[in-house]
Amino acid sequence: MNQTQQMNNDAVVEVLNASGASDIVLVCEHASAFIPTALNDLGLSAEARHSHAAWDPGAKAVACEMARQLDAPLVASKVSRLVYDCNRPPDAPSAMPERSEVFDIPGNKNLTRNDRETRVARYYTPFFDRLKQVLSTKPDPVVVTIHSFTPIYQGIQREVEVGILHDQDTRLADAMLEAETGTFVTRRNDPYGPADGVTHTLKEHALPQGRRNVMIEIRNDLIETADAQTSMAIQMSRWVADAVTQSKDISCRV
Repeated sequence: MNQTQQMNNDAVVEVLNASGASDIVLVCEHASAFIPTALNDLGLSAEARHSHAAWDPGAKAVACEMARQLDAPLVASKVSRLVYDCNRPPDAPSAMPERSEVFDIPGNKNLTRNDRETRVARYYTPFFDRLKQVLSTKPDPVVVTIHSFTPIYQGIQREVEVGILHDQDTRLADAMLEAETGTFVTRRNDPYGPADGVTHTLKEHALPQGRRNVMIEIRNDLIETADAQTSMAIQMSRWVADAVTQSKDISCRV
């Protein structure tokens, strides 16, 4: 990789605590609401650009503190998921959605094949490759992705506070659910699950290699402030660490 390519990659993906000693590798695909200037805000209003449609509010702050608590590396996207959703494969319409939640995305309308391929190369491939590289440095990497979700969706109040999501490999999710203490309203594959197409990172970077993995969804009204984000991160770190220990000797059944 030449210097220009490295600079371009650094603009769209970052690795925090890269030398972290833990086998846990944290991932935050929806860490940022940033839209590159060349894309003219995708034609969006300020409200849309700062809404949950553009990113996962609070998720990066929680993930950063978890990286510190666990001494784990964190791989995070630096661009809005409306530019490219790094938790979606290139052929998925939701990778560059024309509509998200209640917002139309004018800058994603009528994208040509070349437009889509350019975004894949510019935003998705660097993220994919960087995560793959970080995972390759660990003897037994454990993939933990951090997300947030809205308390109200399409006018319906969500009771769940923490979702423990998984695809076919349930080892780490099972261990987390078994260790759940009742602090939060916690559910399996809720508010999303594999049928919603949200397990792409797990399917690409964990399932084929037999790596333990889980996706954590946190209701974003629980992590609105810095203090709340720190408190949540401490609790999640303990929970994840205990579950990793408990699931260590369980064979992958996928």
